[in-house]
Amino acid sequence: MACGNCGTGADGAPKGCKNNGTCGTDGCNKFTVFDWLSNMSLPDGQEAFKHVEVRFKNGRKEYYKNEDSFTLSIGDIVATQAESGHDVGMVTLTGELVRVQMKRKKIKADAEDRPKIYRKASQRDIDIWTKAREREEPMKVKARQIAIRLELQMKISDIEFQGDASKATFYYTAEERVDFRQLIKEFAQEFRTRIEMRQIGLRQEAARLGGIGSCGRELCCSTWLTDFRSVTTSAARYQQLSLNPQKLAGQCGKLKCCLNYELDSYMDALKNFPKTETKLYTQKGTAVCQKIDIFQGHLWYAYEGEWMNWHKLTTSHANEIITANRKKEPVASLEEFAAELVEDTTIDFGNVVGQDSLTRFDKPKQKSKRRNNRNKKQNPNYQNKSQGENPKNKKPTNRNSKQGGQKGQRPDQKENKQGNNKSQKPAGSKPNNKNRRRPQKPKPNA
Repeated sequence: MACGNCGTGADGAPKGCKNNGTCGTDGCNKFTVFDWLSNMSLPDGQEAFKHVEVRFKNGRKEYYKNEDSFTLSIGDIVATQAESGHDVGMVTLTGELVRVQMKRKKIKADAEDRPKIYRKASQRDIDIWTKAREREEPMKVKARQIAIRLELQMKISDIEFQGDASKATFYYTAEERVDFRQLIKEFAQEFRTRIEMRQIGLRQEAARLGGIGSCGRELCCSTWLTDFRSVTTSAARYQQLSLNPQKLAGQCGKLKCCLNYELDSYMDALKNFPKTETKLYTQKGTAVCQKIDIFQGHLWYAYEGEWMNWHKLTTSHANEIITANRKKEPVASLEEFAAELVEDTTIDFGNVVGQDSLTRFDKPKQKSKRRNNRNKKQNPNYQNKSQGENPKNKKPTNRNSKQGGQKGQRPDQKENKQGNNKSQKPAGSKPNNKNRRRPQKPKPNA
């Protein structure tokens, strides 16, 4: 991941921050080490340490001897010694800190077989190096297709070319031993270069490829974590985490390395807690531990047979009861100790925000009077409703009966014909077309 100061070209290609690799946020390089001795000069008569740290693809670092005393600084591209030919990498650390890093990784600086730096990379070396790097991604796709066709139980995760493009290293993961003799023959025939197969673990694969963890940050193994310590499920149990493999596993499929980060703090806090298997014996009954809170220092106990009623105790109270049980001293009940931790649960709904109602500026909707008047005029049963009659309680009329008039005639039309009391509409009102019958189309003659 690059820092925010890195520029971008017109075609989207990164330009770099032009700081010779000394990124201010440590985001441009993997496993970077801050050179806090860069502003300090060596004492008189002391020679500079003749080893430098060089980084290659995906955080791979090696230490090389600077026999010719080249003037190197962080960010320089150099050509280094390899088994056959030369390799190209970037200088990431110089000076006395290289001695400290080699001592930490148990690398002997006075070894005679220590590889050396040939020269600073020329423009021709850099061009060959960049062209070889561009071939890696399409080669990886083709190599996976060949491995699938040969039905090999392996996964090719990454390809790294040597700086002079004379050799390609294929990194793969597999659960069992793989016979890839036929695979190498097809790779050499397809890619026309020397092939080296190197098996890595699942954690090394995640460290090389990188990614974003469930916390939203870059993977620790791809940014700063160099040693992979064993992680067990007991670390999750001590931290009161649910044993859900989907939540405890990282991108590598193994348990997350971050489970060990706070394990020591939890272990120190649990020293004052009694064992959860220890039962508390009182005159009221035997109590069993149901839950603990490491941060608050509380434990919850329940009597056998009364599992729904929990009593909260502190670690000092629980240890006091356990000590009394060992001395065979009587303990009345847990309520005597739990009464001290009863909290007042009065809920006060105060206006903590300091604002009024959010709808205080909204105007209430007013009903349209014009629409209500129109409904009154068009509804002939409105007067009956106003007098207290409910039209829903009227008995339904039989349209087919003789009293109901002609077939298809409405009851209100019948009443109007018998009484000759047609309602007169005021002038200017719109005609009511709801009660009109649509004219039927004439049927075609057969």
